[in-house]
Formats: sequence, C-alpha cells, structure tokens
Amino acid sequence: MTGFDPLAAALAKEVSGDLALSALPDAPVVPDRLPRVRRVPRARLRLAAALHRVATAVEPAPPAPRCRPAH
Repeated sequence: MTGFDPLAAALAKEVSGDLALSALPDAPVVPDRLPRVRRVPRARLRLAAALHRVATAVEPAPPAPRCRPAH
C-alpha cells in the first residue's frame, strides 16, 4: 500500500498549516488548565488500608509447630 493517498495529503496539509500558524504574534492564547485535585487516589488508599486491617483481623493463626519424635 505504497503510493499517493489524497486523504492523508489533505489532512497533513491542514494539520501542518494549523501548527505553522499557531506561532504567529496574533495567535489566540489558551490558558493552561489548573491541575485537578484527584480524590480517587485518597479514597483508594483509605480503602486499601481498611481492607488490609480486615484481612489481618480475619487471617487464620499460624499452625503450631509439629513435634517430631526422638529417635
């Protein structure tokens, strides 16, 4: 599939033109977005800690050591 693709050429021309014109002195300036405070990581950490505590509370006790008969 090598050859000339008119659709790709048209898209490349449009995109490169937009990129080239974005550096002009009168180009519109879009302000940067403020970083969002994500609450999901905090909630995930709290849930993980709670699940850890529950798992520690319900885990079975380690088995008692077995006695080996003396020879």
